[in-house]
Amino acid sequence: MNTRNPLLTRRSFVKTSVAAMATVSLVPRHVLGGQGVTPPSEVLTRAVIGTGGMGMGHVKSINTGCKLLAVCDVDAHHLAEAVTAGGPDCKGYRDFREVLARKDIDIVHIPTPPHWHAIMAVAAAKAGKDIWCEKPMTRTIGEGEAVVAAVAKYGRIYRLNTWFRFQDGLYGMGVPAKPIRKAVQGGLLGWPIKATLSASTGFDWKFYWVGKTGLTPQPVPAELDYDFWLGPAPAKPYHPHRVHGTFRGYWDYDGGGLGDMGQHYLDPVQYILGKDDDSPVEIEAEAPPQDADAVGTFRRIRMKYRDGCEIVLDGEDRDKSAAFLEGPEGRIFKGMKSDIPGFEGKLAGLKEPDPQLTDFVEAVKTRRKFALNEVNGHRSCTLVNLAKTAMQTGRVLRFDPDTQRFVGDATANAYIHQPMRGAWSLS
Repeated sequence: MNTRNPLLTRRSFVKTSVAAMATVSLVPRHVLGGQGVTPPSEVLTRAVIGTGGMGMGHVKSINTGCKLLAVCDVDAHHLAEAVTAGGPDCKGYRDFREVLARKDIDIVHIPTPPHWHAIMAVAAAKAGKDIWCEKPMTRTIGEGEAVVAAVAKYGRIYRLNTWFRFQDGLYGMGVPAKPIRKAVQGGLLGWPIKATLSASTGFDWKFYWVGKTGLTPQPVPAELDYDFWLGPAPAKPYHPHRVHGTFRGYWDYDGGGLGDMGQHYLDPVQYILGKDDDSPVEIEAEAPPQDADAVGTFRRIRMKYRDGCEIVLDGEDRDKSAAFLEGPEGRIFKGMKSDIPGFEGKLAGLKEPDPQLTDFVEAVKTRRKFALNEVNGHRSCTLVNLAKTAMQTGRVLRFDPDTQRFVGDATANAYIHQPMRGAWSLS
């Protein structure tokens, strides 16, 4: 067993945070003016901001144990559908700030395009709401820092809507992340470890989420408040490919396949490697030159940690024989196969990973951190944003995990805090 593996010696930041939060007491909502902790006897209430596409999933089938009181969308057609699906107690809004002003709403769901995630999450935290947000957590590293700070300042509970670190099969592995983490923290692979995410290891980078250049301006549909849809993003002429189902193909709103699937794929890898309080120090992307507006594809992105661990995003599936995880003492392949002699027996004898709180309602009622929260979620979203920045700059980047800034690279650092349009801000 290799003693250099920090999983064997380092206490998890998340575990410490959960223990600290467990001492918070419960008081009725009405005592705190509608913005405090909800006692276990009460039914929690919720609102959904953004009801197109994935948003309707939040309306109809996500967190339905909480009572839906409000839905919000800048598209009148989406809003009407959501109000109908929401039931008799559900009211519709065009402006999310009116939703946040309601004192009878406990939880706000944010399944909007990512360029809205940080602004809405920060505003929800200030309004005393707990938050259930879609992935990717934020569009930039700076936005992630602002969400982490706001959730801490206002004492809120936050979760991301990706779950592969704690339930369901991890894509091509066919098993949950927990037994894979068990093998890693038990030292079966040695240290450091390289993770490869490719078609051959079971991960599809969805390169159909690319943008289009030379879009011809089109009339804005009557049902859509396009200026409000853009919000903090730069003002650009309307074209239907920019909005709704295909917005992911534009840097102003998301990051293509990286934005769509990156946190689904990378968050469980971060958990498996025990990197919830760390980030890579070197990032390199092999990709065609990227348009300033439309997201393109990548061939290969490599992210290396200071201890030698690596994550490789193999977009062109270059290494068809690659293992999902490879260490100096063995490998784990797609389907949880391994070349380690007696792997299954050795795995069965290892210590189980620490338990995770995977019930969001329980997390809200007890004021304990959810398994995938604003802190570890920001770190896994940073992986996505580091990869995006490497694609956009087209060169090897050095990153300081402690300051969360690129080293000696003003151009790359400009991607961390990007200007917001008009009066929109994170303050």
